[in-house]
Amino acid sequence: MSELAQQVASLIREARKSKGLTQKELGEMLGIGESRVSKYESGRQNPTIATLQKIADTLNVKINLALE
Repeated sequence: MSELAQQVASLIREARKSKGLTQKELGEMLGIGESRVSKYESGRQNPTIATLQKIADTLNVKINLALE
């Protein structure tokens, strides 16, 4: 897994936990299954940009990208 994918996975997990949500609860809010949330958080599956934005909106966090 790439370093970027690992960072995204960790940030999703941390943001979810900081809101006190389970993977199942976040999945329900996003309209996806708990297993998909688990895959995103473990880095086994990468969310699309649109899905990542939906996750950020749902968790009320911002996405900051920097290309260097």
